[in-house]
Amino acid sequence: MLMIQLCLEILSDPHRRAAMRDSRDLLVLTVATQETDGFRRFLRSAKHFNYTIRVLGKGETWKGGDYMSPPGGGQKVRLLKSALEDIQEENKVILFVDSYDVIFSSGPKELLKKFQQAKHRVVFSAETLIWPDRHLEDKHPHVREGKRFLGAGGFIGYAPNLKQMLSDWSGADSDSDQLFFTKIYINPEKRKSINITLDNKCRLFQNLHGALDEVMLKFEDGRVRARNVLYDTLPVIVHGNGPTKINYLGNYIPNLWMFETGCTICNEDLRPLSGLQSEYPVVVIGIFIQQPTPFVTVFFERLLNLKYPKNRLRLFIYNQEYHHEPHVRTFLEYHESEYQGVKLIGPEEDIDPETSRDIGFDMCREDIDCVYFFSIDVDVVLKNKDTLRILIELNKPFIAPMMSKPGRLWTNFWGALSADGYYARSEDYVDIVQGRRVGLWNVPYVSNIFLIKADTLRTDLKDPDLFESETLDADMAFCSKVRDKGVFMFVTNMHTFGRVLSTENYQTNHLHNDLWQIFENPVEWEERYIHENYSKVLKDGLIEMPCPDVYWFPVFTDVACKHLIEEMEHFGQWSGGGNVDKRIQGGYENVPTIDIHMNQVGYDKEWHKFLLDYVAPVTEKMYPGYFTRFDLAFVVRYKPDEQPALSPHHDASTFTINIALNQVGVDYQGGGCRFLRYNCSVTAPRRGWALMHPGRLTHYHEGLPTVEGVRYISVSFVDP
Repeated sequence: MLMIQLCLEILSDPHRRAAMRDSRDLLVLTVATQETDGFRRFLRSAKHFNYTIRVLGKGETWKGGDYMSPPGGGQKVRLLKSALEDIQEENKVILFVDSYDVIFSSGPKELLKKFQQAKHRVVFSAETLIWPDRHLEDKHPHVREGKRFLGAGGFIGYAPNLKQMLSDWSGADSDSDQLFFTKIYINPEKRKSINITLDNKCRLFQNLHGALDEVMLKFEDGRVRARNVLYDTLPVIVHGNGPTKINYLGNYIPNLWMFETGCTICNEDLRPLSGLQSEYPVVVIGIFIQQPTPFVTVFFERLLNLKYPKNRLRLFIYNQEYHHEPHVRTFLEYHESEYQGVKLIGPEEDIDPETSRDIGFDMCREDIDCVYFFSIDVDVVLKNKDTLRILIELNKPFIAPMMSKPGRLWTNFWGALSADGYYARSEDYVDIVQGRRVGLWNVPYVSNIFLIKADTLRTDLKDPDLFESETLDADMAFCSKVRDKGVFMFVTNMHTFGRVLSTENYQTNHLHNDLWQIFENPVEWEERYIHENYSKVLKDGLIEMPCPDVYWFPVFTDVACKHLIEEMEHFGQWSGGGNVDKRIQGGYENVPTIDIHMNQVGYDKEWHKFLLDYVAPVTEKMYPGYFTRFDLAFVVRYKPDEQPALSPHHDASTFTINIALNQVGVDYQGGGCRFLRYNCSVTAPRRGWALMHPGRLTHYHEGLPTVEGVRYISVSFVDP
């Protein structure tokens, strides 16, 4: 255990004047029975300002109770009392502070100066809220301005006075240190004899409990520190007692992130993976499917594309949804053998989500080769193929890549907690989400995706019920227990990693339900269904004109075409191709086709959205002056033995959008469109390309015969 003392105690001249002049008069004592992330943060800040630190209780078992509720903390008093017995200098000043939730915001010189200005021999931190015994409230001295109640998490005083204060201590390790010091302070005789006061305006100490809105970051002259905006003071020591934003402040103080330099610690203690092959650490990837989720097939495609040796990966897959069994089964059928091992829990096993996550952790804990557990929910869109490598190289016990939802400020982390332990927005949240502040951020909550070291799971997080709670959701319960164990959760936004899907309105009553996601998940929908070269249509003029005033441009991917065809065939209610058609206004069709209307499959709103977003910009450029208003939209099927062709006709539109859904020469032979006035034919339509042409007046046209196979097109009438 790396319990280190930053510096040896430097002896003071016993004849030095009481007015201190340098930091050698000061010794910092703290209690830390184990090395936690919070303790390392404390040491980092102390080292930054060159404090002399002596750690008490190293290697002891903590018996001091729970800091969040009485009794507790008596062990600290015992250790402090014992340590003071060895200090003989009359003018030695002792600062006693907690360590797991404390950071220094300034150095010894300022601390000693402010202590001297307090004109008392012992100064305690102060709080707005009384704790642990509210019945003692009336016995506290009233103050004209500032905080009235004593906080035991930090105090400073001359060694003789502290010895006097602790002389009566005979309590148990589990007794309350807060109550012990409070009773001394509210006793007028003892308060006067020891010469105790409180730091009412937070000039030395800032307790965050009950003071969340009082404290802000102050960036000035290349320094970062805490500022109490209520009293306009700059506390030297920040103590994050209770549910607080100490994580937020500790991301900056002292000088961990500044506007001038950005993140100053992001490249420390890295674990490079470059040059490794078979020696890559073994990772168990936990995949969790807990609800119907769009684009699950795409999720597994991205999992396969991770740049990490698959023979160093083991998969734990939990699927609660019967709807997704085919997706999981197909993935494993083709790729299970590529991985070092796979464990699958399906919906038929009826295991609850909380238990499944504990089982996933156990798969890593019990495997001596497992070095990391990478947890990822199926609604995560993992765009960055290097994500796993990046997280491992950052070398944190618990780290998550920042994920967001497009167009929203939602992310997979919370920047702060409210006083009751729920969501609160930290002051830097928007800047982090929007990339104006980039770095590593210690946060109180993460979800959806994270990486944990196996050693952390086997030690600090070894409990079997990390996700169980009678009052909290599983994710909040887990993060609460991680915080309580002193494990820091980090999130990084130093790279773009991906996003999280919206699952709120996902329906599973269609064959290809992802087609309906154009409203809920438009970015993912576009990546799945819009042609990769569509952006070049307007930007680079990727528009062809095979016939006069006929325009041709790419719009759909092969997957989009395939899904539309399969959706229509799955619905199966093709029209008979007769003139009587009750689906249209008037009930009569001059030029009937074998077709299915978009509104028949409940896709009219989604199709209209597609046309407005991806087709209207093209039509308005090529046919300026026309208001783009879509009405009739349908998919047409041509078969040699059904309806192979379409006789010459005008469309009931100002202009028409015709998208080829399958491939000539592969799926069918023949087909195409001939414009009679120009004697011009398009006989090799490209799958996914839209053919746009005038409808009513000039472009009299016919559908050429399909002589083999089946041809599918989607047709939309504009300005009917």
